[in-house]
Amino acid sequence: AKQWNCRLLTYVSSAGIYNPGEFTSFPMTEKDTPIKESAGQAKYEQHALNQGLPLVSFRPQYIYGPNANKHDYIDWYFDRIVRGLPLVIPAYGNQKVSLTNSEDVASLLASVLNDEEAAKEQVYFNCGTDQLLSYIEVGYLCAEAAGVKREDVNVELYNGSLYGKAKFPFRLKDFYVSPTMAKKKLGWEGPKHSLKDDLGWYFENYKARGGPTRKLDLGMDWEIVVGSKTFICDEYMSVYDEWDPLEIDTSDVNHIKLPDRLLDR
Repeated sequence: AKQWNCRLLTYVSSAGIYNPGEFTSFPMTEKDTPIKESAGQAKYEQHALNQGLPLVSFRPQYIYGPNANKHDYIDWYFDRIVRGLPLVIPAYGNQKVSLTNSEDVASLLASVLNDEEAAKEQVYFNCGTDQLLSYIEVGYLCAEAAGVKREDVNVELYNGSLYGKAKFPFRLKDFYVSPTMAKKKLGWEGPKHSLKDDLGWYFENYKARGGPTRKLDLGMDWEIVVGSKTFICDEYMSVYDEWDPLEIDTSDVNHIKLPDRLLDR
């Protein structure tokens, strides 16, 4: 890039570079939020600046889209909703998340051309929608898209300090950004998409990818929701048995023959 004498070096970093502390305010800002100095993105950014390159680094977060190669964030909800399983969510479920359509991410990246000088002066830009949702609200929106009534959604809250993230796709605590700086410096108009409107086609895509029938690892869910039981065929069994049955090998178990006097009791 230096040999080409480029006007701008636009780099797609990640909001995962942020390392918020106890006193970090949200949304996380480009200027005040600590970053992981050891992260590859941080090393690249610093190297580019040391080389005197006109770096402009965008930090996107939780992207979804028709051609996305990562579906974990939203699939996690549908995987459980279509099977009638609890949504196992840490803490109170009111933590905020920013899920952004890839087309909105693309338009934000392109906004760097609106004011190249302002972009180079600022260097770092958060990249995401400003339409925030709580973890539980995402679940209800997914249920609506799947044709499941809100009252039929079982949200199971748990202590994250005991079980960690488990299989949950987001952070235990608040972890979200805002595109305020891009709007202010680059004139970005804001997102054209909303998760609520997009979940219809997303759910059809989810079904086309075999989501409702694929094999899932629900071990951690079962461990957390240890008290979530239901009657099946007159036997007291776990709600997870249908989808991820617990298989116990008893081939090497030694059977004990009880004395007749005990059997006659």
